[in-house]
Parts: sequence; structure tokens; C-alpha cells
Amino acid sequence: MRYYIADPHFFHGNLNTKMDYRGFADVEEMNAYMLQRWNEKVRKNDEVVILGDLSWGKAEETNELLGKLNGRLYLIQGNHDRFLKNKDYNASRFVWIKPYEELQDNKRKVILCHYPIICYNGQYRLDGNGNPKVYMLYGHVHDTYDQRLIEQFQEITRGSIRKNPDGEKRAIPSNMINCFCMYSDYTPLTLDEWIRCDRKRRENYVRTVLCR
Repeated sequence: MRYYIADPHFFHGNLNTKMDYRGFADVEEMNAYMLQRWNEKVRKNDEVVILGDLSWGKAEETNELLGKLNGRLYLIQGNHDRFLKNKDYNASRFVWIKPYEELQDNKRKVILCHYPIICYNGQYRLDGNGNPKVYMLYGHVHDTYDQRLIEQFQEITRGSIRKNPDGEKRAIPSNMINCFCMYSDYTPLTLDEWIRCDRKRRENYVRTVLCR
């Protein structure tokens, strides 16, 4: 089984108390909860693709964390993964570390980057039933105003009609999913689980806005 998650920010106290307002008593409680949620879902031989910003901790702290996390780990490098610059971190825990990757996931392609790519490779590709064949998974923006702007762009894109070379008119696909850890209660999810999570979150957001 392969799972994805973005921006856990283990050891990053400021994200708990300021930017994300995660609500934990302290960074120790935050780390313990995220570790618990991770290991409740992930088994030893499962794959987990981390879409950046795994840890704000020092090399020694991050090594200890990596020893506790279940699964075979893959890291898309984030701007806050400062432990990567320290030669003492345990690189052997990662199958690979890359800034960008494209993988196959149950006959679909996933575009993987810490940063959202609005015009991603394969964006227009659909199967014979009109279902997406490519998804862009990202992190970085957390649940911020930048994420709201991305959602606005997606709505505009999906509402835009273009003519195919064969003359058929279709709406432009935009299948970008923010795999922000707080959206899944800090649990790594499969691609299909993220698709459902993203759809439900957006529907709830629309209902909230309309009810104001």
C-alpha cells in the first residue's frame, strides 16, 4: 500500500502555536499524536511519500523520529527539511529523496512536488470514461490564503471550456490535491482516500461559505 502526506513539521513549535494553530499543549504532545496517527495506519512494508517538510528537528532528533516511523519512506524535499543539510542524519531510512517525481498509482499518474504546480504534466489526460488519469499532489501552502487562491484557480479552470483537436468541447481538468497533514488528522492516506478527503473538504467549505 502506498500513502501520501505533506507538512507534518515534527518538532516545529511555531506552527503549532502560530501559523497552523494546531492546538496541542506543546511540541512534544504534537509529535506524539502525529507519530501515533502515522503508525496506526502505516505498516512495516507500506510505502509513504512525504511531500516535504517532514521535520524541523536537528539531525539527532530527526534520526530518532525516523527510527519510530513505520513504512518505507520516500521524501519530496521541502523548504523546511533543514536536517538534510546535516551529514549526521540517517539517509538510509529513505528509499530516495528528490525535489520532484512522477509515479504510477493504480493506473494513474501522480505528479509529486512540495510546491503546487498549477499547469502540471498530463493535466488534460482522461480515461475513456472521462475520469482523470493524472493527479498533482503537493504541500507547502498548508491551510492558508494561498490555498484559497489555488482553489479559486481550480474552480475557474474547471469552469473553462476548450475545444479539442477533434472539435469536441470539454471543461479543462484541474486535479490538484493538497495533502496537508491537518486535512487528514495527521494520517497518511492513499491516493483514493486523498481524492475523497479533498472532495469532502471542498464541499464542506462551500456549504460553510453559503451559510454565512
